[in-house]
Amino acid sequence: MMMIAMAPAAATSARHLSGEELVGLVEAARQHGQLGEARKSRPVDARPARQGEIIVTVIAGEGVETRSRPAQEGDWVVRNRCPETGNEQYLVSRETFAERYSVQAASVEGDGWREARPRGKTLRYFVLTPAHGAFTFDAPWGEAMVARPGDAIVQDPDKPDDIYRVAAASFRCSYEVVE
Repeated sequence: MMMIAMAPAAATSARHLSGEELVGLVEAARQHGQLGEARKSRPVDARPARQGEIIVTVIAGEGVETRSRPAQEGDWVVRNRCPETGNEQYLVSRETFAERYSVQAASVEGDGWREARPRGKTLRYFVLTPAHGAFTFDAPWGEAMVARPGDAIVQDPDKPDDIYRVAAASFRCSYEVVE
């Protein structure tokens, strides 16, 4: 596996990592004993997405994190219950939602929102340090995603290319560290 040399990012623009470099970054974290396991543990609100709907994920105090692909039939919009991040919303595919969440019968509020509980899938993660600097990469859904020191980089062990960023505050709020 390729090792990635991580130099501090320029103050004005972050570098962009390819998918191969991102997988290499996770592998380097594993080789250095920095890779742990965590799972989403806090309930979320979820509603069926409208076909073609685009969800812009905004993190309070940071701004736009990413922009989803257009929703397809069966996709879900998930809203974290994390006031410190502004209760950010993001689009989840039908398959991933079914694998990772269980929808509860009761409605949380109007507009179709219902409580969904995480199924507890264990994911790999590591926390970016200042030495990693800030960078961007293409999220699994094809849009650019920013990553900053303090954020968690999360990888599905069953799908090694399924790597995404979880903002530091969102990770603290909604995940529990298993190992």
